[in-house]
Amino acid sequence: MDFLELAKNRYSERFFDSRPIEQEKLDKILEAGRVVPTACNYQPQKFYLIRSEDGLKKLKTVTHFHYNVPLMILVCYDAREVWTNPGDRYYRNYNSGEQDASIAATTMMYEAEELGVHTIWIRGFDSKTVVDTFGLPDYMIPVMMLGLGYPNDRAKANGWHYKRKPIEDFVFEL
Repeated sequence: MDFLELAKNRYSERFFDSRPIEQEKLDKILEAGRVVPTACNYQPQKFYLIRSEDGLKKLKTVTHFHYNVPLMILVCYDAREVWTNPGDRYYRNYNSGEQDASIAATTMMYEAEELGVHTIWIRGFDSKTVVDTFGLPDYMIPVMMLGLGYPNDRAKANGWHYKRKPIEDFVFEL
C-alpha cells in the first residue's frame, strides 16, 4: 500500500484483543521511532514498553484511556538532551523535545499500521503522575502513549474518522 493510502486508512483503534505483538514486529516499530529526524540530531526521544501484568495494572491507574491494550509505549523525551532556541522572542525557552518525540511516535504509528498492528494515540494523563507511578527521573518528560495491538471483533473506525476539512483550510500562500 502506498503511504497516502495507509495514512488515510489508519484510525485510532479502541477495541483490542489480548494477542501480544510479535517481537519482530515490535522491533521494526521501535526502529522506526529510533531513526526519525530530530532537531540537530540530538535524539532525545525515549520509549518505555508497558506490557507486563504489573505495568498494565499501573497503566490503568494513570489513565482511563488504556483500552485494554496488550502493549503501551510511553513516549518521552530526555530534557537534558533537547535542542533549545533561547533567542526565539515569540516562543521563550523553546526546546525540541515534544516535537522530536511526536515525530518518533507518529513514525512508529505508521510503521505499526504497515505491519497490521493497530494503534491509538493517548494524551489523557497527568505527566507528573506517570513519572511518579513508573519511577521515571524528573528529567524524563512524558509526551504521549501509543497503544498497540490487534483489533477484536468490535473494531471499526469512528464515524468522524473520514470527515476531513478541505485542503484550503490548511494551505496558505505567504
